Amino acid sequence: MQIRLDGHTALITGGSKGLGLAIAESYVESGAAVALVARGVEALDAAKARILGKFQGARIAAISADVGTAEGCARAAAQAAEELGPVDILVNNAGTSQRGPFMEVDDALWQADLDLKLFAAIRLTRAVWPGMQARGWGRIINVLNIGAKAPAAGGAPTAVSRAAGMALTKILAGEGAPHGILVNGMLVGIIESDQWVRRHAADPRGISWEDWKTEQGKAVPMGRIGRADEFAAMATFLASDQGGYVTGTAINVDGGRSPVV
Repeated sequence: MQIRLDGHTALITGGSKGLGLAIAESYVESGAAVALVARGVEALDAAKARILGKFQGARIAAISADVGTAEGCARAAAQAAEELGPVDILVNNAGTSQRGPFMEVDDALWQADLDLKLFAAIRLTRAVWPGMQARGWGRIINVLNIGAKAPAAGGAPTAVSRAAGMALTKILAGEGAPHGILVNGMLVGIIESDQWVRRHAADPRGISWEDWKTEQGKAVPMGRIGRADEFAAMATFLASDQGGYVTGTAINVDGGRSPVV
């Protein structure tokens, strides 16, 4: 089975590093034009150069915007459409893992987390939805984490904002289905990404990256942490016509780690 995205334009938030960049590369390889959205200009430029180095002639836009704000979402959507054409694939991937004891999470952190994860998805979806509906084809993928289904103590605010994102996914799937707009969630377990690189760097023990990955993988039934390209492969399938009968799902991409189906 060949999975192709020719003729489609994708907007990927958090697209300059980690899972977002892996998804972008997979989309470009499958024929899509891709708008990378992130805050850091240098990281965006590096990501664009990396993709162009791998895929000659790729259509890439690098857009610096803070999608944690209404203005940033509006600018990202408008610039993507201006540079590449109408957006018909949206990947809401921006976000960091903010978590701690409930009584230590203040209002500012709650608001920032909801703005970056939940409201960014709401605002960007609102921006691209009318065009998708008019064309009768669209794909929206909300990148969440397994805490959305099985939140643990100390998991706020991330688990709460991700659970809200899962509810949003189901609502949008029901409203979008009659118009050819498919909406799904992908729930991250432990997968190699920029976030986990930072966690390794912060480990005071100074163990190697490979040893650290092996240690982290012991918590996963498959015995290893996942690769970004494995996550990207699922995102590519869901964005394609081959995934055309899948909507309203929240798929665990976690090596079996979630206790919830």
